[in-house]
Amino acid sequence: MSVVDVDSARLRSEIAAFYAGFGVSSELSAAFESSALLVPLVGPEDRVFTLESGGLAWLCAFTGVEEYARFMSARGVVADQTYRFHTFLGQRLREYAAAQPEPTGVAVDMLGAAPMAFPPHLDEEPSIDGVRG
Repeated sequence: MSVVDVDSARLRSEIAAFYAGFGVSSELSAAFESSALLVPLVGPEDRVFTLESGGLAWLCAFTGVEEYARFMSARGVVADQTYRFHTFLGQRLREYAAAQPEPTGVAVDMLGAAPMAFPPHLDEEPSIDGVRG
């Protein structure tokens, strides 16, 4: 597998099944975890790129170069600038997102034809002094 040749066909297939109305959440989640995804890097430290929406941080990931390019074009790509990315398995992205101090989800193919969000797990019950209600 080369740097730009990611293996996310199963994930794209499961996302298509979801949009068609017959997706299975456990299969979608498994496909996400086993897929290689492109993740934009920013800054001199090559930090993973996140956006904030609805009070949550979202780690942006893409199923291929075309989806990444579509996203960057919408953001106003500068022709002579280099846009770095790294390839991660979805499972590692989920672990990274869960380890963040603020709730962080993973958004796949934002601005693409079939975007998919994998939100963070949030506690339903508020806690008081560390004790759940």
